[in-house]
Amino acid sequence: METAGLPTKELRLHLVTWNVGTASPPPDVTSLLQLNSLGPTTDMYVIGLQEVNSKITNFLSDLAFDDPWSIFFMTVLSPLGYIKLSSVRMQGLLLLIFVKHVHLPFIRDVHTHYTRTGLFGYWGNKGGVGVRMSLFGHTICFMNCHLPAHIENTEQRLDDFEKILEMQFEGEDIPSPLDHELLFWFGDLNFRIADYGIHFVRESINNKRFSLLWEKDQLNMAKKKEEFLKEFKEGPLQFKPTYKFDLDSEIYDTSEKKRKPAWTDRILWKVKNLSEVASKEGEFPEEENQISVILNNYVSHMSYGISDHKPVTGTFKLEMKPLVSDPLVVLSPEGEWSAEHDVLLRYSAAPELPCSAWDWIGLFQVTFRHVKDYVTYAWVEDDEISCSGDGKEVYMSASEIPKMGGEYLLCYFSNNLQSIVGISEPFQIQPSQTPVGEDVPEEENSWPQKPDNPKSDGDSENRKDI
Repeated sequence: METAGLPTKELRLHLVTWNVGTASPPPDVTSLLQLNSLGPTTDMYVIGLQEVNSKITNFLSDLAFDDPWSIFFMTVLSPLGYIKLSSVRMQGLLLLIFVKHVHLPFIRDVHTHYTRTGLFGYWGNKGGVGVRMSLFGHTICFMNCHLPAHIENTEQRLDDFEKILEMQFEGEDIPSPLDHELLFWFGDLNFRIADYGIHFVRESINNKRFSLLWEKDQLNMAKKKEEFLKEFKEGPLQFKPTYKFDLDSEIYDTSEKKRKPAWTDRILWKVKNLSEVASKEGEFPEEENQISVILNNYVSHMSYGISDHKPVTGTFKLEMKPLVSDPLVVLSPEGEWSAEHDVLLRYSAAPELPCSAWDWIGLFQVTFRHVKDYVTYAWVEDDEISCSGDGKEVYMSASEIPKMGGEYLLCYFSNNLQSIVGISEPFQIQPSQTPVGEDVPEEENSWPQKPDNPKSDGDSENRKDI
């Protein structure tokens, strides 16, 4: 696909890390997500949580249904035009990614994975969860980690992170985390402030002399001597250490343990440098094909008191030359849609789309939460009624169309790419002239299934994380 003359793409990413200490979601996250920001609209939210309630009853329930935190963020963000692109959970670790609808056709090859490091790798109370993707043709990986606690366990933290970096995503030609063009590493990394006593640390914090503590921050120290950390970047720690606080307060630990404050909650990133790419690909790539990362804001949010950690957010501007400029599928409704009659939609697919008999087109409300949040769907092959040079027509039965009407979208889901590769403009469905009942489904949808084969293929395990 020709992209030579295209302008640089700018995307705004807002990343959250928060050890929530098994608490329920707070009443409001407006400031946490910068929902009242006067700046550019956020294109992608990446939310990494640690210590989500994982008692056995909660965890088994969350395996069958979305957990309360996922539901909470979907409820906040879906009315604003964001869809949950992907999520992955390992006990108390949860990683959620939300994107604006308009970007969906340009996000492909989404995969998730996790690595346990607790109890010698057998227990998932510590470790890392990851989501990787191709964004406008560029590879990006997000890793949310919860590393071992206590000041004396620096080496164990570093060893565990090295193990997490060996994570292998399933799929052909999927690079390791370090081989992505851009890698974000964040979470409750649990690094502490060495050597200084609690009184010196607290006094430095009270006087806002944070720089006095930077050189003894264990992560800063490790970045200087550990080769695998040297290319990770982080914004300046110009905010109070985010651990450990009394609940519902801005007061550091007053319990008997009186934990020394520390910057346990961090956000770092690594851009793959040109020489690395050259050695892998055998030629020196053009500078313009690289991603640049600009950190606009790196702050903690002191007003949130549901746990003994304060959340930390990083707001980034990503600049990249798009290597993918056109959606693989263009689709639109044909004629007027209502529940009074069967309806038609038209789509055209790019030659490079890896078609499958399991591709489907879903009808969604404009405020849909995730890819399974469809109203109805049609199998691309089974429900096709005509084919011409400028596209194909697919029908949907009148009985499946919402009688109440309203504003909707059509999305084409590629089974082979495990992602939405085409999305229509919003359009109106006319309300039915006959008496209507309730259109909203009683239960959460499952993956579209063909009646002759309830398990579509070996990708069913991957699908639950999309």
